[in-house]
Amino acid sequence: MSVVVRPLALSDLADLLAVQLACYGEGFVESGEVFARRLASPANCSLVLEQGGTVCAYLAAYRSVCGKVTPLHGDFEAISAADTLYLHDMAVLPTRAGQGLAQALLTPLWERAQQEGLRHTALVSVQGSQGYWARHGYVQQVLQDAAQRQRLATYGEGACYMVRSLAAAL
Repeated sequence: MSVVVRPLALSDLADLLAVQLACYGEGFVESGEVFARRLASPANCSLVLEQGGTVCAYLAAYRSVCGKVTPLHGDFEAISAADTLYLHDMAVLPTRAGQGLAQALLTPLWERAQQEGLRHTALVSVQGSQGYWARHGYVQQVLQDAAQRQRLATYGEGACYMVRSLAAAL
């Protein structure tokens, strides 16, 4: 079955929301309005993955700075001196898990970010995903800034900020 990775578009929002709900349940679902604002951000570099013509995975990402957290339901804020590829949300339909679809989304974004001169990639790990991200070289980083710790807290107990060198991603 053919796999197509392409930029996330407004026309994908209904499918994205269905994937999000299947993966996260009600607790982490972010609205179509939030995603529409993110897509309008000049920092946005989100991708969607279609397999056999069906959207079955997405990766919401944007250019940011290391140590800055986007809160749950927050917008992608454009940064003039971005140094980090921030992975806000990645989801693969549970029925398609284990097929390498997440890697198919991650690899082109890591490559593009490195070509753009970004030095880091960062994310907030939720729902026990720390082990997955650690296998990709991400390490937990303590946030020194109180405002960023408050943003991290919007994800609930157990959420942690993780960072890795972008050069190590390839």
